[in-house]
Amino acid sequence: MTFEQILQQLKTRTYSPLYFLMGDEPYYIDEITNYIANKVLTEEEKAFNQTTLYGKDTDMTSIILAARRYPMMAQHQVIVVKEAQNFKDIEKLVVYAEKPLNTTILVINYKYKTLDKRKKLYKAITKSGGVLFESKKLYDNQVGAWLNSFLKTKGLTIDITASRVLIEYLGNDLSKIAHEIEKLRIAFGSKTKNITTTDIERNIGISKEFNNFELNKAIFQKNVVKANQIIQSFGKNPKSNPIQVTTATIFGYFQKLMAYHYLPDKSKHEVASALKINPFFVSDYTTGARNYSARKVIQVISLLREFDMKSKGYKSNVTDSGELLKELIFKIIH
Repeated sequence: MTFEQILQQLKTRTYSPLYFLMGDEPYYIDEITNYIANKVLTEEEKAFNQTTLYGKDTDMTSIILAARRYPMMAQHQVIVVKEAQNFKDIEKLVVYAEKPLNTTILVINYKYKTLDKRKKLYKAITKSGGVLFESKKLYDNQVGAWLNSFLKTKGLTIDITASRVLIEYLGNDLSKIAHEIEKLRIAFGSKTKNITTTDIERNIGISKEFNNFELNKAIFQKNVVKANQIIQSFGKNPKSNPIQVTTATIFGYFQKLMAYHYLPDKSKHEVASALKINPFFVSDYTTGARNYSARKVIQVISLLREFDMKSKGYKSNVTDSGELLKELIFKIIH
């Protein structure tokens, strides 16, 4: 089942006896867990029928015994097990998973791990009517679509450039993005609002002028003055702009630029489709290709790898990330 399908069933009060939520993306796991914990039982029912356990503080036998109890003055009891990835004997749950109690809603949070599909527990959960959900990390090129969909549920929209700036800064950490959007939503109040780069700068603290998106744009344009202004800003606040994130971001752009060079069809639609970018940004790669030949792109990628290693202390006496970044950008542009 997908995340949306699970939530839709929960909203219609169609419950499964067991929810095994696993995988590398904690956002979806937390959303499903929080919905069950907050919505299934009334406040009065929760006092006797809702329990939260932690993998590091309990054992599988205790969980199975708790799950086999009947609810008191309610149709269901809810048991949430967090940090279940700490169990070394998770397969022991198969004893309960084969015959779960319909009056119990057992939620297992198994973050950053997945069950072996060949093992009995995986098969038992699906066979007995339980929900087995794998929460996968989104690829970078999928985050933009997710962000637009998420904002729609909040009655918000976002400018294309603002979306790019936000994603460049926060990456594909959906929990972080959702948290920052919530800050914006509170700042906007109940009105429907279109998020701009100014809003992001004012409420989240990401500079609309000095960020990785604008730096790469300056590099592609060979705008030395603008690039140096951004580097100086980064150097003053290295904790908010770690060089490793910057080099990884620039690497991603030049990786796409290399692909652009070898595209047989360089029409806007084909480029956007091949590079998995918004058509609005195709002109950036057209500019980049004019200023950087395929051979130069290969040299830049090599430089990025070299300076990424230097930033981590490998074969380098320079410890100031600002100075390293200044040297890197100079070598890229020149």
